[in-house]
Amino acid sequence: MTLIDTNAELEASCRHLSSADVLTVDTEFIRENTYYPRLCLVQLASDDHVVAVDPLAKGINLAPMLALLADPNILKVFHAGRQDMEIFFHLMEGDLPHPVFDTQIAAMVCGFGEQVSYERLVSALANASIDKSARFADWGRRPLPTRQLDYALSDVTHLRTVYRALLEKLEGNGRRSWLGEEMAVLTDPATYQTAPEDAWRRLKQRHRDRRTTAVTKALAAWREREAQTRDLPRGRVLKDEQLYDIAAQKPQTVEALARTRGLSADYARGRLGKSMLAAIAEAMAIPDEDLPSVARQKPAATVDSSLTDLLKVLLRLRCEEHGVASKLVASADEVERLARGEDDDLPALKGWRRELFGKDALALKEGRLALAINRSKVKVLELAE
Repeated sequence: MTLIDTNAELEASCRHLSSADVLTVDTEFIRENTYYPRLCLVQLASDDHVVAVDPLAKGINLAPMLALLADPNILKVFHAGRQDMEIFFHLMEGDLPHPVFDTQIAAMVCGFGEQVSYERLVSALANASIDKSARFADWGRRPLPTRQLDYALSDVTHLRTVYRALLEKLEGNGRRSWLGEEMAVLTDPATYQTAPEDAWRRLKQRHRDRRTTAVTKALAAWREREAQTRDLPRGRVLKDEQLYDIAAQKPQTVEALARTRGLSADYARGRLGKSMLAAIAEAMAIPDEDLPSVARQKPAATVDSSLTDLLKVLLRLRCEEHGVASKLVASADEVERLARGEDDDLPALKGWRRELFGKDALALKEGRLALAINRSKVKVLELAE
């Protein structure tokens, strides 16, 4: 087990690892005070080589490691790898490690429940335990204590055993192809692109006024650009509550902006205040006919809630029968859309999900299936036409 902190060592290790068919990968990072994750350590393991790369080492050039991760002939194995992939998306300037295999998603297909932890999989499939005491350690400090480094390296050594065990299960139950859609999402650059113009979508809609919506969108885009440019958390630029308040008040002068709760007069007079007022002015100048529309939610009374409940019972029943996490088959929102008859582009009605749940869900809605209790267990009954 080696800590790599020189370019010569990194190049030599990457040459060695390049002959592997499978690499297990993990990262340690800090994100509390930045917009982008600050990468502190990258762990890589093949069958005969385990290393931790120090991206904070002075003068280190990560290009050989990034080329290794981009090699299409090597499978990269992560556990709950979305945040790891996001880090590499920025380091690789829009490229991503590929192909990939995520053991958390594979475990959901193999009956380990939803968002199963790495510790549980290591215990169940590798017959080992993880020392959790270093999980919340400061990964930015140097030198790294030996115990902390050992913990980091164990994440990729045990992961190889977990991967092999899950692969064996997937090949045994014929479900490896089920992972295709999820792996495609993980390796799609669009998953990690945060366009400032779309930042408003993560905010809760609190009003139905189109002008206020336009100002909200403008402020969210302004905040996102500032956060990205300055590499700060969104809340350090402007808190959500302040954004909602400003959008509702629509201040157009420094004095009016300074009266916003939590903003100082210096903030309002400074560069940030002036650029915020410019964003508001731009939104206020949008002609009425071009203002964004506000989607109207359908009233809850349009669908019988008992139908939604029955579909959820059917989903749970089918997932228990097949040993699959229900969240992977259909989310609560998707079940509600199915109950309302919004069938367009529902994953639950496509591919293996349709076979496992979707076609029975449609049959239940159409009165061709029924749920009954037999000896305290829920059963599915096919009804005669």
